[in-house]
Amino acid sequence: MNRLNINAQGERSLNAVNAKNKSHDLFLIKRAIWIYFFLVIFEGAIRKWILPALSTPLLVAREPFTIYIIILSIRNRLFPASISLPLLILISILSFFAAVFFGHQNIFVALFGARIFLLHIPVMFIIAQVFNNDDIVKMGRIMLWITLLMAIIIFLQFYSPQTAWINRGVGGNESGGGFQGAMGYLRPPGTFSFTSGTTSFFSFAAPFVAFFWLSADKIKVNRALLIAATFSVIIAIPLSISRTLFFNVGLVLLFTIFISIRNPVFLTRILVALVVMFGAYTILSQQESVQTAIEVFTARFENANESEGGLEGVLIDRFLGGMYNALFSGTNAPLWGYGIGMGSNVGAMLLAGSTAFLLPEGEWGRLIGEIGMIMGLIVIFIRISMGAGILTKAYFLLSKKQILPWLLLSTGLIVVLQGQWGQPTNLGFFVIITGVLMASVKQN
Repeated sequence: MNRLNINAQGERSLNAVNAKNKSHDLFLIKRAIWIYFFLVIFEGAIRKWILPALSTPLLVAREPFTIYIIILSIRNRLFPASISLPLLILISILSFFAAVFFGHQNIFVALFGARIFLLHIPVMFIIAQVFNNDDIVKMGRIMLWITLLMAIIIFLQFYSPQTAWINRGVGGNESGGGFQGAMGYLRPPGTFSFTSGTTSFFSFAAPFVAFFWLSADKIKVNRALLIAATFSVIIAIPLSISRTLFFNVGLVLLFTIFISIRNPVFLTRILVALVVMFGAYTILSQQESVQTAIEVFTARFENANESEGGLEGVLIDRFLGGMYNALFSGTNAPLWGYGIGMGSNVGAMLLAGSTAFLLPEGEWGRLIGEIGMIMGLIVIFIRISMGAGILTKAYFLLSKKQILPWLLLSTGLIVVLQGQWGQPTNLGFFVIITGVLMASVKQN
């Protein structure tokens, strides 16, 4: 009997130790995910302003943390029971060998492309597994603070010459990091290596701003900070000269209004938020500097409308991203594709000596061009099924007055379906946004 008691006590002690180790590993995994998150936002700033000489190796600065996250997650069996992840890993392995033997035949380009599936996509699933609602709300609060900083940076970039330090490009390039805008003004990249990062950042921040306005009675957030963040998102639209950001903020507003239709209890809070937004726009639009930005944005919008066939063409280009053409307009890509990694900027540089697009710029066209029609369609189907699953769950949670998943979905659904993987910053936002979305719809 004493021996049985001793064995039982030993087993309980071992279980306690294992539980403690798992809890510590979970803490380490979350900490590494937070580092990944901050690197997505500030990696470009490091490559431009702090360590420009190391800009090329810093292109893969997140990879060591993805490996660390994956190792700890395997040790603690934290990968979800989903067929999607192993299927994506299998596709990456097949695509790697297809690229080396039948495609571009450059092993370094193939490795750069395969790392997306082997290192970054697993992190997305791990975020969904380990993050809870408190973690997501914490990320939202941090986004509010960074939104203030980002608005200041793009304001300075917008009105500074490209030769100014604040506008330096990757590697300390003194010719500037701005991109085509209008009226002689260029689109500011913020802390990112390219202007698309600015659009992705504020598109991710806008749903959190709406969420905190609608949850003021339940979620504690500094009211002055929230008002300042609201101003920042509004002013970012003209300063970024980004039509995509304009449409994304519009989507947030539409999804917010839909919440009041499903749950009239939120109507008063929505009206308060709209009044604040209208007041913010009225105040900002009276400022001469902001008026200039609005004029530039309007000119860019009108010029693009004319060149892309009116509003219909703009909407198709902004939100379908070449999806239709990728599937139904035909492709000359061979069965196994031209080779994984070829559609990225790094792949283009290694293969052609420049960052020109060797494959379609749209995500679906790039996937099919890189890995062929069969495997490309499988990856596209996985992304569509993920988006449909999140949409269904977020809609269901609305009936329980859980509005955060629905608001995140407003700008996140497009990212899930056709957010670009070939560019490191866009890939990072895809991992964070999709992971957070999947975590938000979990039934705790």
